[in-house]
Amino acid sequence: QVQLLESGGGLVQAGGSLRLSCAASGIIFRIGVMGWYRQAPGKQRDLVAWVTTGGMPHYSDSVKGRFFISRDNINNTVTLEMNSLKPEDTAVYYCAANQGPGPIDRSDLWGQGTQVTVSS
Repeated sequence: QVQLLESGGGLVQAGGSLRLSCAASGIIFRIGVMGWYRQAPGKQRDLVAWVTTGGMPHYSDSVKGRFFISRDNINNTVTLEMNSLKPEDTAVYYCAANQGPGPIDRSDLWGQGTQVTVSS
C-alpha cells in the first residue's frame, strides 16, 4: 500500500517563506501527477499546484509567481516552495498523487495534511 507523508508547514509572518515536502512510500509501481491542495476553515479544498511526471508545473492563479513546485521521480517526492506568503494562504495543505495516468483531480493518494498559518 502506498502512502504519502508530508513534512514542513508551520507558522510564519506575512511575506515569509515555507517549504512543504511529500514523499511516497510503500510498494510503488507508478506515480503519475503529484500536487498540493489546500483547505481553509469553512471553505472547500482547492488545488494549489501540480506537476507532471515530466516535471511540467501548473499553478492556480492565486499562487502563481509566489509558489514553486518540483518533484524527484527517483525518490517519489514532491516539494512546494511557498514565498511571499499572505494571511489568505493560511490553510491545511494536502499532498495528492495519482497512481495512474489520470489528472490531478482524480488523485487516489492523499497525505494527512499539514497546517500552514500566516500571521499578518
